[in-house]
Amino acid sequence: MAGLTFSNVSKLYAGTPALDGIDAEIAKGEFVALLGPSGCGKTTLLRLTAGFEMPDRGRVTLGGRVLADGTVFVPPEDRNVGIVFQSYALWPHKCVAGNVSYPLEVRGIAASERKRRVAEALELTGLSSFADRAPAQLSGGQRQRVALARCLVADPQAVLLDEPLANLDLALRGAMQEAFAAFHRRTGATMVYVTHDQTEALALADRVAVMESGRIRQFAAPETLYDQPQDCFVAGFVGDGAVVKVDRAGTPVDGEVVVHALGQEIEARGHGMTPTHICIRPEQVRVDSDGSITARVTSCTYQGGRFRVSLEAAGETLITHVPIRAKIGEELRLSLQYPWAFCDPVGTTAIPGQAHA
Repeated sequence: MAGLTFSNVSKLYAGTPALDGIDAEIAKGEFVALLGPSGCGKTTLLRLTAGFEMPDRGRVTLGGRVLADGTVFVPPEDRNVGIVFQSYALWPHKCVAGNVSYPLEVRGIAASERKRRVAEALELTGLSSFADRAPAQLSGGQRQRVALARCLVADPQAVLLDEPLANLDLALRGAMQEAFAAFHRRTGATMVYVTHDQTEALALADRVAVMESGRIRQFAAPETLYDQPQDCFVAGFVGDGAVVKVDRAGTPVDGEVVVHALGQEIEARGHGMTPTHICIRPEQVRVDSDGSITARVTSCTYQGGRFRVSLEAAGETLITHVPIRAKIGEELRLSLQYPWAFCDPVGTTAIPGQAHA
């Protein structure tokens, strides 16, 4: 297991940058998710790490060893990097044990050692009782665990996972999320997990790199991305809620700042530069008969034990959760509980999806 570093990594396709100056360091044993919309570059970055693509500029290193730069390119089979694909990529004519054993056979590992390592990988992934079954006799979740066991048996320095749960139903995805998390806890492997599903990323990863247009917009712990996004893209892409432009604002002092938005003065959290926007999460919007904000209910959706309510206030859409159904068109009074205020680097950044289902 070893740390993974990207230094000014760029990749062009037909003159268009898929990756644009990526700088990131993943610590040894860390579980990192690459999160972003389709076409943001996350899979390209994974392919560069695996050796399926070559960077046009920059350097990729693993455990201090250069995998790719302007003069060096280590082929995939010599990188000691494991990868788990979305499609499982299992041999249909081989049993579970045969699939898991294959990487060791290619390397010429002795039969006795292969048997020991295969048994260990199957036990680690909960597949010991399925060793003699064919892939066609397994569920989608079991096949994904076979693919993970096959990856692990070779003892890779890093494990790459390319949207591994995309083909599974909701119940299986939840179970496999727990399986991946448990595996990481038990092995301490360095893992890079590509997904466009923020629920997966926030639930599994130690840190998440939010990507857009070939760049990393913010690389931080899940709770930091949610609670303190550093620009409009991250604020709108991660989590539910609203991103609202500030009319005017003071300078943050001791982590607090007063901003003018939604037609009134609002006490917010913030630091650094004078904020241009506030990020308002559902839990920060309170239905309050004494609140200073008047809002109209535009939608109400049941989400199991609570209702997700969209409200229009001063031309902006706010989201909150309430225990009973609200009526469409109903007027409510609201108060805000310390939303996050930040200075967007460009001030006019496109905001993805003001409200997430």
